[in-house]
Amino acid sequence: MNALYEAAFRRVLFPAYETGLRRRHTLAYLDDYRRDQWLNPEQIAALQWKRLQRLLEHCYREVPYYRKRWRELDITPQDIRNLDDYAKLPVLTKADIRAHFDELKAESLRDRLLYKATGGSTGEPMRFGYTRESNDRRAAVMWRGYEWAGSRMGRRTLFLWGGAVGDPTRAHQFKDRMYNAVFARRVLNSFKMTEANMSEYADAIDRYRPDIIVAYVGPLVKLAQWLIANGRNIWQPQSIIGGAEAMHEFQRDLIQNAFRAPAFNTYGCREFMLIAAECEHHHGLHVNADHLVVEVRTPHGAAREGESGDVVITDLFNHGMPFVRYANGDVASPSAGRCACGRGLPLLRRVDGRVLDAIRTPAGHVLPGEFFPHMLKDVAGLQRFQLVQCRLDRLDLSIVRGAGFDDASMDYIRREVNKVLGDSVQLDCHFVDDIPLTRNGKLRVTVSEITP
Repeated sequence: MNALYEAAFRRVLFPAYETGLRRRHTLAYLDDYRRDQWLNPEQIAALQWKRLQRLLEHCYREVPYYRKRWRELDITPQDIRNLDDYAKLPVLTKADIRAHFDELKAESLRDRLLYKATGGSTGEPMRFGYTRESNDRRAAVMWRGYEWAGSRMGRRTLFLWGGAVGDPTRAHQFKDRMYNAVFARRVLNSFKMTEANMSEYADAIDRYRPDIIVAYVGPLVKLAQWLIANGRNIWQPQSIIGGAEAMHEFQRDLIQNAFRAPAFNTYGCREFMLIAAECEHHHGLHVNADHLVVEVRTPHGAAREGESGDVVITDLFNHGMPFVRYANGDVASPSAGRCACGRGLPLLRRVDGRVLDAIRTPAGHVLPGEFFPHMLKDVAGLQRFQLVQCRLDRLDLSIVRGAGFDDASMDYIRREVNKVLGDSVQLDCHFVDDIPLTRNGKLRVTVSEITP
């Protein structure tokens, strides 16, 4: 029965919804990306370079920020003849985006942009604009990457993911339920997971019997530990896809032991969606180089095989608010190898960044660190934050506030934290002028100083 619905969804329902009703080009782009992945590395590099040249010319012609900045440096697109020249362009930072938000919009597309906010995994929530084409292409790239792990449209999928914050209306809840039912998926709110209710999550998985599980790595590991400790045999999915933070090998082993299914690592961020993902050979993460330019840079230049460096990304198709050489705050290591799968896409050996600390309570509640950037991303006037736990019963939240932060902002924060953690944990909030970076230049958003 599941196979019949999957085929109907993929061939009839989803095309009717995505292409017919929503007028999106996701499926056409997906066909292109599926074909492009089998090009050899030289052909993919040539395709990437052609798309990058078109983007740079567009930026110089249409985007005031780049036109001004590059002219100050006496650079034109014609001066950029290869990727070595391209790597000499200035890096774009979150501070640059905040300071020049309107100047980063293309003049002919500024009135047609869509907007999102990042979850602030580096402690600084940020709004950004993107085009409909970019959105459709990002969805297509995501579907392609998930296919490498066995996921397909209409396949029965369970998400152990972040739930809604705030108070969604009944209409919104009904819409979500209908949407998830049609897409053959179930969502379990990982933010409500505690040591006491692990069995409820296991029971929900057994009832739903998913083919695929997509999950935050942190909660997935906790559930796997509980299953093993309690000798609980759970429904066996065909594969598990981890997201939101790096999956270390010891965590992969734990997950695969508990669920008796292969676990796949992915790497993405809200600014670009899926950046890289593992295929069935698990020899690294394939970078979506036909869609993005992903650099791994050290102070001395491009990182070498196995060397860690800062991730710098360009979206080749967001012509509305282009991010050219954007440093997203992550650290990764490249691989010079070629995967046995035959895909020509380059590889990351591993992603080292964005491993957020979990928060624990006296009652045994383990809250994934992703909760706080997820919850705080839409708080008006909140510029930066850091949450530190030094005792089981106390959390210290440091806030750098700007215009728009008021009593309602603080009430919202306290209310949402109380919903999840209850009265057993005291939340102390402090307003500060700045939050210090770590020694490697990053801001840890959630810091747990207690021993698990």
